[in-house]
Amino acid sequence: MNSETQYEDSVSTLVLENIKNKLINAFRESGQHAAASCSSNNSYSLVTKDIQANEELRRAKIDGAITWLRTELLEMRSQDRQLAKTLLDLNTEIQRLRREHESSSSDKKPKANNNDPETSFHGGETDEDQSFIQMN
Repeated sequence: MNSETQYEDSVSTLVLENIKNKLINAFRESGQHAAASCSSNNSYSLVTKDIQANEELRRAKIDGAITWLRTELLEMRSQDRQLAKTLLDLNTEIQRLRREHESSSSDKKPKANNNDPETSFHGGETDEDQSFIQMN
């Protein structure tokens, strides 16, 4: 694992932990506000237990969601790397085929022979120029 990947992992972890803490604080504040509105001790105790149970359930859901996000991000990173490798391999293959084509094209061109009147007539013209002359 290179340093860039480690950096990305730590940044992703920090961002997800920050989101988690914000959500937990938001739920905690709403739970405390609801508990403060209860008047009797007995009902307050029941409401507090209910709020705590709901908060634990919410935390579990948040943890599950964060775990899912982390898994998805890691999978996306893996797919990104596979795609980058595929693109690099394709680029290498294209370059190889291009060089192969250029070398085969230069091998097929006739060598200029100054003593041959037919090749000396065409001089330094390209294959395209020669085909144009032949057509006209």
